[in-house]
Amino acid sequence: MTSVLNKSYLDRPKLKGSLEKKLTHDILDMEESYEKRPFYTSVMACLGFYLLIFIGLINHIVFTPKVATEKNRKGYPPLYNKFDSIYLWYVFRRVKDCFNRVVCGVPGAKIDIMDRVTHDSCWSFELLDTKSTFINLGSYNYLGFAQSEGPCADDTKDIIKKYGWAVSSSRQELGTNNLHLELEQLIAAFLGVDDAIVFDVIHLEQLIRQNIISGQPKTQKPWEKIFIVTEGIFSMEGSITNLPDIIAIKKKYKVYLYVDEAHSIGALGPNGRGIFDYYNCCPKDVDILMGTFSKSFGSAGGYIAGSKDLIDYLRVNSHASCYATSMAPPVAQVIITSMSMIMGIKHGEEGIKRIIQLASNVKYFRRKLKALGCVVYGNDNSPVIPMLVYTISKVGATVREFNKFNIATVGVGFPATPLLEGRIRFCMSAALSKEQLDEVLVATEKIINKLGLCYSKKPISNEEILFKNPY
Repeated sequence: MTSVLNKSYLDRPKLKGSLEKKLTHDILDMEESYEKRPFYTSVMACLGFYLLIFIGLINHIVFTPKVATEKNRKGYPPLYNKFDSIYLWYVFRRVKDCFNRVVCGVPGAKIDIMDRVTHDSCWSFELLDTKSTFINLGSYNYLGFAQSEGPCADDTKDIIKKYGWAVSSSRQELGTNNLHLELEQLIAAFLGVDDAIVFDVIHLEQLIRQNIISGQPKTQKPWEKIFIVTEGIFSMEGSITNLPDIIAIKKKYKVYLYVDEAHSIGALGPNGRGIFDYYNCCPKDVDILMGTFSKSFGSAGGYIAGSKDLIDYLRVNSHASCYATSMAPPVAQVIITSMSMIMGIKHGEEGIKRIIQLASNVKYFRRKLKALGCVVYGNDNSPVIPMLVYTISKVGATVREFNKFNIATVGVGFPATPLLEGRIRFCMSAALSKEQLDEVLVATEKIINKLGLCYSKKPISNEEILFKNPY
């Protein structure tokens, strides 16, 4: 099966007009952009944050908080950290209306969100019977496969009739079917490695105590295995890891390399194969490749890929393989269909066109944001696009302003980011059209002028920024 998949992938039809050449991206010419924060902005951000904490402490002393409090805890350690509680109650609560929105539709180019109101200053919310439709720049729908219609949906309907909704067993018992085997072979062929194993959704304990206990050194001998662990795309910075240099270090010091491709698989490289495809590196130079299907593939679960010895070991010893319920058949089929489209095995050029569309959208949107005077972090080829607003108050204000224009974005602040680096994170998608991007950019220009978000000190080029349609 693997050899057939590899052959069909390599022999896929060539794209008209040399579409693959459109994806060279001028990789070596792209720089990581991290503009220094203005001193005045740093001072004001600090003052604003600590002022909110101070006001929160006064409120906490004067007024009884509308939350459950610990009782009968004498002799026990507290369940909650006091600073965390103050922060959640009196800082985060002020922007809580910008988070935890209830989605009631497909997270495609547009998304339906339920309307809600608060009558107690965001302590609680009441859902209404109405909904609003937003242009979606908040979901990790990089290649636009989050759809309720199309090839993925059509194939999945047939699979549900044949296999049902769930497997109801672990992989090592009665939870392995031919879809799992087909998917694992497809992933190995796609990545160009020996083998792969897929997992359903995995929830790690905060301290992953069993793994820590298993991995604790029992002697004072030198370490036998040293790992370099990195990501393909860093989800808060929008930066792309320098894989060639990391591989050089790996080879020099004879250590192991583990790459998390959660955001890069499907979204980077001329073939959508991730970070090693982007840099044209050999996938076998990476010892462990890990990724998720919840972003570029519009599904759920994840995979680990590498040598056959590694994957065989995981199949036998991984707790997720031994005890966890295996991936549901409809979930597996969505991945098989979307990955086959990317590889060109199914539906001709549709998959590669999505990759090219994503790359065009990313470059156009990033350059336009910079031309507006925004501080934009990360690499010009990264679909994660952080726009710095610095203060927590402006994070909330910016998200609310975007909501007025029916644009869904993600506001991110402390503790997910450094205290003084609050940001708006745009997640680009191949499903978005140029007209939708222009609508977002027009709204962005109005918002940054209203809220004073033009923090960039870099000279703005007068060169016209064109959307390069690859078709």
